[in-house]
Amino acid sequence: MDRFLGKRLDGRYEIQEIIGIGGMAVVYKAFDIQENKIVAVKILKDEFGTNVEFLRRFQNESKVIAVLSHPNIVKVFDVSFGDNFQYIVMEYIDGITLKEYIERKQSIPWKDALYFTVQILRALQHAHDKGIVHRDVKPQNIMLLRDGTIKVTDFGIARFSRSDERTITDKAIGSVHYISPEQAKGGPIDEKADLYSVGVLMYEMLTGCLPFDGDNAVSVAIMQLQDEPKHPREIDSNIPVGLEQITMRAMRKNPEHRYHSDAEMLRDLEEFKRNPEIDFGYEDACVDIDNMNSYVEDNYYEEDYLPPVINQPPYYEEEYYDEPDQPERKKSTVIPILAGVAAAVVIVFAIVTTWFFFFNKDDRVEFACPNLVGITIDEAKAQYPNLIIVEDGKAYSNEYDYNIIIEQDIIAGKKIKDGIQIHVKISGGKNMVDVPDVYNDYYEEAKRKITSSGLVPVIKERNDETVDINCVISTEPSKGSKVDIGSEVIIYVSLGKEMKYNTVVDVTKLSEADAKDKLEKLGFVVTVKEQNSDEISKGYVVSQSIPKGVSYGVGQEIIIYVSNGETPVKYEFDINVSKPTETRTDTYAFKVECGNTVKTANVTKDSGNTFTFTFTTQNKEEVVMVWIVVDGKEEEYVSFNVADGIVSEPNEYDEWKEILQ
Repeated sequence: MDRFLGKRLDGRYEIQEIIGIGGMAVVYKAFDIQENKIVAVKILKDEFGTNVEFLRRFQNESKVIAVLSHPNIVKVFDVSFGDNFQYIVMEYIDGITLKEYIERKQSIPWKDALYFTVQILRALQHAHDKGIVHRDVKPQNIMLLRDGTIKVTDFGIARFSRSDERTITDKAIGSVHYISPEQAKGGPIDEKADLYSVGVLMYEMLTGCLPFDGDNAVSVAIMQLQDEPKHPREIDSNIPVGLEQITMRAMRKNPEHRYHSDAEMLRDLEEFKRNPEIDFGYEDACVDIDNMNSYVEDNYYEEDYLPPVINQPPYYEEEYYDEPDQPERKKSTVIPILAGVAAAVVIVFAIVTTWFFFFNKDDRVEFACPNLVGITIDEAKAQYPNLIIVEDGKAYSNEYDYNIIIEQDIIAGKKIKDGIQIHVKISGGKNMVDVPDVYNDYYEEAKRKITSSGLVPVIKERNDETVDINCVISTEPSKGSKVDIGSEVIIYVSLGKEMKYNTVVDVTKLSEADAKDKLEKLGFVVTVKEQNSDEISKGYVVSQSIPKGVSYGVGQEIIIYVSNGETPVKYEFDINVSKPTETRTDTYAFKVECGNTVKTANVTKDSGNTFTFTFTTQNKEEVVMVWIVVDGKEEEYVSFNVADGIVSEPNEYDEWKEILQ
């Protein structure tokens, strides 16, 4: 059990759960009681608490981030460097690393890669403007929020480029897959080293693979120095030419041939956004090796070029490449001596490289790399003592339990030798989220909340006596339950009270009392209205509003019309309809509905543009609806109550025109 879980730091930060484990620190999710918000707390591991160099690095991170304030850089709220433990309180990021996103997607659509890159560059531009070089730009140090926002993190090995100190241990810091050639060589670096790393990151997002990869850090570092990567469009021809050119220019081995600033690279990206078909006309080659050798000779020991940085421990978060310490050179004005020393460096490097590839004999036993996925790291070390197994951090896994190996950097079955180093990633358990409370929400809002939580909404409907129609009754799993991201959540939506139905019976010619009794026993609400009729005896039903045989909702109204014994009065109406003169008069007709009866209107032609039709009815309660029928297409013209005795005015010409044409 972790000793910080459930504890409160300095009476303020309640530690809730582990959300990340790095090389020298553990990151926890915590609740800030004072500010009433969720934060992330990064605590230095116990084994490094007394190490002066690690303490210096940890404190450096807080100093660096404290001077930065940008929406694409993680914020620092508080720091504490006590005697017992040290921690940094940061903005809590609810998302995943860009590395995890790339691994899930394999490769990222170029429009998304462009969107992410612009945000990363803006964050780095802010840091570079403050004189800070990140030196470890890689997707593991970039967080991706649900809305697509990027947050750059982990400035632990960053440098104030205008600092007055530099130590020999500042060489080759960072993950070897992403560091620039000058970092791999241990040479001086500035913001252009970060731009190289951005180029590698773009390459990986666009293609789904790294430009350089190998069995160990040394081989990758040598590739960074000597080899040219395959062009992205050779891997995926759908990548636009302009975006490939931006990527390859950022990755040029000689810093002077790269982009000189974030602003310059951003200008090209903005130009590409305006015209994705653009061809910048940059050289195809990523680097001229001879020029790179010349660059190393000319710059490796020029002290005036070295960016001054603060002292830093020789610690590597992931992979690293380090060379034997070089004796410190004193500045000299004697050009021949400098040229001789530079030439000697190149010769020695060539000899060592040649020996490494051609004369270094390895008598170690060769065998197939075992599959470590599915067992714990302790089990792996016990079963394979001839291998060096290194934990590379934790990641969420819905497939493997907590602390189980979920990934290894050397594939099972590949030929390896005794003593080789294998990096593995450990399961941090399932990525769980709480089912949000959507009870009584309108179902569309509920779907949005469920989706934004990383879950999949499934709508099911059912009747409910208390919840309004189209509102949420409950969810399955219930609100507050912890479930895997991507899980389905059933949303039960109310159809309102359950409606029961009965078949309407014929009550015509029955007495009012008998008719009401029969209909009310079936659950209907009966309304009685009088109607003139000398054919049906007084007090008996002439007609009913819902005819027999209809399945009708219990509790709904049925009107029965009861005879008053009087002679019915006929109501006759003339309705005038105007028409456009150019419209043919034999292509339309009129349909009239009185109550439940469709009647045919008696149409009479008048002079000019007006037609008159008449109809009669005996029921004063009826609603009259009139349609114009043009070539079989019906269009409602007018409706009115018989009791009101309304006769319509002729329609305007424009209203007719749309109907009859």
